Amino acid sequence: MSATPARNQPDPHSGGLVERLRAIHLQMVEAVLGGDGLDRVARLAADAAGGAVVVAIPRLQAFAQGGPSAPPDTLDAVKRYVADRVKGRPVPAPDGVLMDVPISSGDEVVGAVVLLAAADATPADDAGEYLHLAAVASLTEVAIEEAKEEVEQNLRGSFLEDLRSRPDLEPREIVRRAGRLGCDLSRGTVVLCAELKTDRPRHVVAIINGDEPGALAQLIDDRVYALLPATGGDDAPEATLDRARRLAQRLGQYGTVGLSSFYADPGEFARAIQEAELVLDVLRQSDGTGGFDSHDIGTGTYRLLFRVLASHPEEVRSFYEDTVAPIVRYDDQYRTDLVGTLESYLEQNCNMNATAAAIYAHRHTVAYRLERVKELTGLDPMLSEDRERLGLGLKAYRIIAPRLPK
Repeated sequence: MSATPARNQPDPHSGGLVERLRAIHLQMVEAVLGGDGLDRVARLAADAAGGAVVVAIPRLQAFAQGGPSAPPDTLDAVKRYVADRVKGRPVPAPDGVLMDVPISSGDEVVGAVVLLAAADATPADDAGEYLHLAAVASLTEVAIEEAKEEVEQNLRGSFLEDLRSRPDLEPREIVRRAGRLGCDLSRGTVVLCAELKTDRPRHVVAIINGDEPGALAQLIDDRVYALLPATGGDDAPEATLDRARRLAQRLGQYGTVGLSSFYADPGEFARAIQEAELVLDVLRQSDGTGGFDSHDIGTGTYRLLFRVLASHPEEVRSFYEDTVAPIVRYDDQYRTDLVGTLESYLEQNCNMNATAAAIYAHRHTVAYRLERVKELTGLDPMLSEDRERLGLGLKAYRIIAPRLPK
């Protein structure tokens, strides 16, 4: 984008013009540094240029107007025009645009200052000079906002890292620090952890913040973490989990998403993060295959096991070793499928014929394999109590498999 030269433009080196430009420039910079923002910049530029001025910066979702009011359809056209030019699309200026000046950070165009035609207003001959000044002042606003965002990102990242690694954090301190970042964790949270397949992690963070305005989301070590605060009354755990699942489903197109269960006690939020990481690891490894139903991961026994694994991993590992570990190792050594046969047998409600049909094997083959399971584990798949232990052992195996030695 480049400014269209104004006709009969005065010599920019004339004393009067230089002094006026300096004065307007100082006012614009003071407006930005004083917190008046781009609205004041647009008004100053409009007064000096003698027309309607728009300052548009899509990155900041900023759109300020000064001077005579422009029709809504003209303003909408200007928004689209600037957005297209920022994306590098060579589009013509819409009707009503007299000139525009890019707001550039290095080689990157981030927005524009636009002079519009307006009834009963004649632009000054030196209008282009004031648009340039507005562009420079607007770039200062961009720098300030980016610095604020960087500071906030550092604070969010530091807080989440402390939650992950410092079990000594006091619950009050956790709630206080989160509150300073705009996230109310006083009533509990669900943690989301996502590993992305997109190169636009900031877009994913923006989606989370858009869907959950009170959430605290941040990219850490190539993963996006988010704390989703509790909402609702007595049904806060269920309501918060429902919201989290809907958000996870939406984010599924960008990568794999793990969710914790609901945690009410701030002192246990570190476990919530660990649980979300564990769920993510299991989902990444299983990819919905290998006898593991990822759709059931957020409910029932799996969720209970994840909570136990986050707090007492040795208990889950011990239960695995006492149940199905021998047949897992046997399968690895002899390339058999005792685990798959047992899983299918349990899924088919212990119906031998249905199991044989499901795994494309003879009924006698199924019986032989189940006998081997009994010999190796000491648990009989034909007995209900032993079946329960084997079924729970298989679930434990699925969730600790990513951490087992290869």
